[in-house]
Amino acid sequence: MCLLVASLTVQLQAQPSFNSRPKLVVGIVVDQMRWDYLSRYYDRFGGDGFRRLIDQGFSFNNCLINYVPTVTAIGHTSVYTGSTPAFHGICGNNFSIDGRAVYCCDDASVMPVGSDNKKDGQMSPVNLLTTTIGDQLRLHTDFRAKVIGVSYKDRAAILPAGHSANGAYWLDRKNRCFITSTYYMTELPEWAKVFNHDLKNNEEFKRLGQDIGLSPEAGHITVDMAIAALRGEKLGQGSETDMLCVSFSQTDVIGHKWSTRGEHTDEAYMGVDRDLAKLFQVLDEKVGKGQYLVFLTADHGAAHNSQFMVDNRLHGGQWLSREVRADLEKYIADKLGNRQPVVEAIRDYRFYLDHAAIAQQGLDLQRVKDLAIEFLRKSPYLSFVVDFEKAAYAPIPPVLRERILMGYHYRRSGDIIVVVEPGFYEFGPWSSPVGTTHGEWNPYDAHIPLLFYGWQVPHGQSEAEVYITDIAPTVCSLLHIQQPNACVGRALKFN
Repeated sequence: MCLLVASLTVQLQAQPSFNSRPKLVVGIVVDQMRWDYLSRYYDRFGGDGFRRLIDQGFSFNNCLINYVPTVTAIGHTSVYTGSTPAFHGICGNNFSIDGRAVYCCDDASVMPVGSDNKKDGQMSPVNLLTTTIGDQLRLHTDFRAKVIGVSYKDRAAILPAGHSANGAYWLDRKNRCFITSTYYMTELPEWAKVFNHDLKNNEEFKRLGQDIGLSPEAGHITVDMAIAALRGEKLGQGSETDMLCVSFSQTDVIGHKWSTRGEHTDEAYMGVDRDLAKLFQVLDEKVGKGQYLVFLTADHGAAHNSQFMVDNRLHGGQWLSREVRADLEKYIADKLGNRQPVVEAIRDYRFYLDHAAIAQQGLDLQRVKDLAIEFLRKSPYLSFVVDFEKAAYAPIPPVLRERILMGYHYRRSGDIIVVVEPGFYEFGPWSSPVGTTHGEWNPYDAHIPLLFYGWQVPHGQSEAEVYITDIAPTVCSLLHIQQPNACVGRALKFN
């Protein structure tokens, strides 16, 4: 009996208290990483990068994106808010707000810090409507916790870190340095100035110039900046839990250029694997193994190259939105006699009608929409055409209806969304003939990795269907803090 009591006492003492937390949370997003890359490259990964997460952490093998379109700004935002465009308002990399075209992070009220590059530096989370994990952590600790975002892309640093972050840093390729904006501070911290001074002398960066995003070197620079922030801000060294948000963007740039297969993509993921190993080693030394919580996911996946699909006798191809737009304008003009175009833009499979031009010409908006849908339903390579405002009762599969509704914000998402046939994708002026893109509901775009490792995370895996919106509430549950204020996900269990 005494031995049993003693054993129970030891077990109880070993359990963390209700209010215990890790010293640091590290969120990692690998841009354009398909879930199947974990198995494709497993035997080529080293032991301390991806393999550490897989072999020692917990993998949710069926994590899906539960909205459309599946693009970078939305993905990063949804990971950290536990929400979707319907609520958080980030409806694409580029979208419109009440007819005004915007880039997701553009903010003319701020100035660049770290360089004089206004084009790349006038950025903030101004268009984000909700809080993030980091915002909730800051709120819970009366803003004592530190939250930092780092990435090659501005949107991949800014949107994850949230409104109240201590800093977000992104790469100014033109001036070969990391910058921020006056939204966060008026001067770079000393550690960032030192880092940028050294970066100016980076020979590989000098050689690659503005093409650095097409090289694994962009990832190496990103992780080195993240480590500099970790050390410079003493993240995980205080009395409160801090957060570091890191996004690897070169994988997306390389994927758009060279697609999902080949030496460039292989090299990109071997590079990220080395970057992760380097980061984890520093975390072990500075924060302590078992004292930090890591999650790794992606903002979206990617389709295989259309010609690759055709060459291998698989259904696939290109949807040419430019040609469709021209033919659509002619069709509507022939029906209604209008002289001005009625389509403002086509963005991520969504048609934004020009409401002002339609009104000025005395046209009925619903009539224009109905004619557009009538024409598009005859267009090749499209499975469905949906009026956003009627999506709730449109004759489409329930799974697709749910994703359309979760991706629709009435002031920011346009008027009509089209769904291309499986294996097809929009081929625009930005597309590479040997590259790829993303944006649709299909598993190749919407099935992403989700790995947890470290503090209170057991080793294991689950085949349960979970969603990108479940990441934020899971982290918040582990931290015993409130979920972001428009969170629609649920906290996951490691079993």
